[in-house]
Amino acid sequence: MSTVRERFSFNQATAKYWPIPELVDGCLSTGVTQVGLWREETLAHGLEKTATLMRDSGLAVTSLCRGGFFQTPDWYDENRRAIDEAATLGAPVLVLVSGGLPDGSRDVDAARAHVGEAIGELVPHARAAGVRLAIEPLHPMYCSDRCVVSSLGQALDLAAPHPAETVGVVVDTYHIWWDDQVWAQIDRAGREERIACFQVADWATPLPEGVLLGRALPGDGCVELRRFREAVEAAGYRGPIEVEVFNAEVWARPGQEILDRTLSGYLAHVD
Repeated sequence: MSTVRERFSFNQATAKYWPIPELVDGCLSTGVTQVGLWREETLAHGLEKTATLMRDSGLAVTSLCRGGFFQTPDWYDENRRAIDEAATLGAPVLVLVSGGLPDGSRDVDAARAHVGEAIGELVPHARAAGVRLAIEPLHPMYCSDRCVVSSLGQALDLAAPHPAETVGVVVDTYHIWWDDQVWAQIDRAGREERIACFQVADWATPLPEGVLLGRALPGDGCVELRRFREAVEAAGYRGPIEVEVFNAEVWARPGQEILDRTLSGYLAHVD
C-alpha cells in the first residue's frame, strides 16, 4: 500500500496564479506525483496542451474541478463538456458543486431534488467517458448561491440511485468538519463505496469578507485533519489526498513556496 506522502496531490487552486508549466516543474522537483486541476486554468492554457504536458511529465491528474451549478440554463451542455475535458486530461473524477437556488426561488428542497435529477441525466455520458461524478457538499453558508448540498449525508442520498462506480461523493474537510454526523456518514460512504475524492483544507477564523477565500493550509486552522484521514481510510478509501486551498494571502506567495508549505503542513497534520 502506498504511503500517505505518496498519496499527496497538489490541487492547482492552492497556487492559483502559478502557470501550469511551472507547477509541473515544481511538482516534479519536489517529488510530488499527482495534481488536481481546474477547468478555467486548464482551458486558458489549452486543454490538449495541458493533457499532453501531464502525460509527458508523468504527473497523474487526480480530479478535475468543476462541474455542477445545475441552476444555470446551460447546465446540461456545460457538464457534458466538463466530463469530456476530464476524460481528455485523464482525470478519473469530475467534482460537482451543485449550485445554489435559482433566481427568485426560496425552495431549497426543489433545488436539491433538481440536482439529483440532473446528475441522473449525466450518468450515461459519464459512464461512456469513464469519468466518475463526485458530488461535493459545501458548508451551509454557501447554500443560497453555490451549493444546496450541505452535508455528506445529503450528497450520499443524491448518489444512492446511481451506480457507485459512476457517482460518488467528495469528502472535503473544510466543508464538513462541523457536522456531528460526519463520522457516521464517512463510514456509510465507505460501506456504499462512494468516496470518490478526499480533499483537505483547514478552517481558520476570522473568515475574510465574502468567505469564499477562507480556506487555510494544513495546520493553520482548527480541523482535526489527521482524524479525517484516518476515518476515510477506515472506510476503505486508499486514493489520492488533495490539498485544495483558496486564500488570497497564500496565492500572493511564489508557487514553489506555496507547494513547499502545503507539503510540510500536510506531512505534519495529515500524515
